[in-house]
Amino acid sequence: MPRTRADGATSRVIVTADDFGLAIPVNEAVERAHRDGVLTAASLMVAEPAAADAIARAKTMPQLGVGLHVVVVDGRPLLPPEQIPDLVDRDGMLRSDLAAAGVRYFFHPRARRQLEAEIRAQFEAFRRTGLVLDHANAHKHFHLHPVIAGLILAIGRDYGLRAMRVPTEPARPVAAAEPGSAGGIGALALNLWTSQLRHAVRRAGCVANDHVFGLAWTGQMTEARMLGLIPHLPDGVSEVYFHPAARRSPALVRAMPDYQHCAELAALVSPAVRAAIDSAGVVRTSFGDLARAAA
Repeated sequence: MPRTRADGATSRVIVTADDFGLAIPVNEAVERAHRDGVLTAASLMVAEPAAADAIARAKTMPQLGVGLHVVVVDGRPLLPPEQIPDLVDRDGMLRSDLAAAGVRYFFHPRARRQLEAEIRAQFEAFRRTGLVLDHANAHKHFHLHPVIAGLILAIGRDYGLRAMRVPTEPARPVAAAEPGSAGGIGALALNLWTSQLRHAVRRAGCVANDHVFGLAWTGQMTEARMLGLIPHLPDGVSEVYFHPAARRSPALVRAMPDYQHCAELAALVSPAVRAAIDSAGVVRTSFGDLARAAA
């Protein structure tokens, strides 16, 4: 039976894979985790080399909630570099100096105009896929930046955006799941930013998760950690996000050397994890389900 609070609300979990479209091994993992495991959602990077493959796979999985993983730092732009010179480095890639990029987006109008153009181009590319837009979030959680959040929400309105991830990770369930863990990394420092983001999401008429898990253990959400976390999932809607891959390609190793991509896939397809979710009475859902319920 679903676990319910005194007010009758059901405890629910969205299980998401980020970086869909980054590489074929990622896409293979997303498909397997959805068909054979507990994955309910995926966030698509529309400019990456394996995006077309990801889109083709997604179209065979109508129950998978596919959202847009907006990339404005440390990745591949959709627009030609000459159209967004303030966003890219000498190699034409989006800048990886996150702090400097954040300052630039605050104070430089030209950079903000280019940022708006790139974000709109990514939404437009998602619309051309023909997929239903389940949600939006940003690579490196850069939608915590007020300028980026504002642009995503404003532009997203033109493309049917109804839900966004708010990366608020409560420390207590993390510590309960793994005694001695420091809990959600940077959780206290992020409180101000996440509260502002949640207010902006609500003001835009969109829905969001209540909690997120994956910050403390980014790239290392193993079966053991999932089994420890599930009994301690708080009331409301939790999102647990992963970065799975079917194998570790050289590109993935270069980009994320410390991530346990294959172990995360193993957690997603683990019968023990599925059984733990079911026995805890936690309902698996998607952002799209939340938006439809709110409507």
